[in-house]
Amino acid sequence: MSKNCEFICVDDFEKYALATLPKYAADYYRSGADEEQTLKENRAAFKRLRFKPRFLRDVSQRFLKTYILGHSISFPVCLAPSAMHRMAHPDGEIATVKAAAAEGVPMVLSTMSTTSLEDVAKAAASSIRWLQLYIYKDRKVSRELVVRAEKAGYLAIVLTVDAPVFGHRWADTRNKFSLPPHLKLGNFPDIGMDKVTETDDPTSGLNKYVETLFDPSISWKDIKWLKEITTLPILLKGILTAEDAIMAVENGVAGVIVSNHGARQLDGVPATIEVLPEIVRAVAGRCEVYLDGGVRTGTDVLKALALGAKAVFIGRPVLWGLAHS
Repeated sequence: MSKNCEFICVDDFEKYALATLPKYAADYYRSGADEEQTLKENRAAFKRLRFKPRFLRDVSQRFLKTYILGHSISFPVCLAPSAMHRMAHPDGEIATVKAAAAEGVPMVLSTMSTTSLEDVAKAAASSIRWLQLYIYKDRKVSRELVVRAEKAGYLAIVLTVDAPVFGHRWADTRNKFSLPPHLKLGNFPDIGMDKVTETDDPTSGLNKYVETLFDPSISWKDIKWLKEITTLPILLKGILTAEDAIMAVENGVAGVIVSNHGARQLDGVPATIEVLPEIVRAVAGRCEVYLDGGVRTGTDVLKALALGAKAVFIGRPVLWGLAHS
């Protein structure tokens, strides 16, 4: 696809990105777990939903502004945490946060970013920024990330709960994915955790990194621990059942993100839009409910809002945009 062609939808940016990015990066961003059933279903489930419009209503005045966790945003589309933006563009997460600030929407910075959380904060000091967090085997690592986020002006902690072990991503295994030597993880330069290198592991360098450092024993007790070390609002990302949503509320979280990790963790789980209604009913207004996974159009956003989401988050579309310099 020529750079001079018209880009009128997310799919256009995706096609361009997949044609121009290095294979290891394109495959990492695009792929899902195993046979990618859930990856396909995230989109297909949106397409099965139909509107029943009511007409003869005055729509001459339309307002997209809304509030999340008490903060005003220009419209209900936020930037989900996604790793390693500098594989898509040299400016990486700096470009992403500047774009989010310009559009008046929040950005959730991934722990696995290729730019430090402090540098991202400096690039857009007035922006709404949340930090996505994993629980590490060494709790000091997670604690220090939270402390740094507080100092840098991040407004919430988003704990990813659906990755106690790493998803089986065939594309990354075939590519034996690792970060190229000129790129490092930006949040760990001083503790020797900033490199995702080639390995003899039969899966990938990233898989080995996660297996070595992430804590697979994470439980609801860790939510209590997290609340003890920060006063920032805590959201849980990766909720797919009413039962877990109720437990999240009982553990005092500010919000849940209905998410299947972009279909990158466990293949065969439901599409997020399918389980959204039951989670909204279970929460019953006791915390805010958001959704990610498969959102590609304005009508997708409207469907999620109609089914009870406060806002949606997008991940891959941001990366496709970054790839179009």
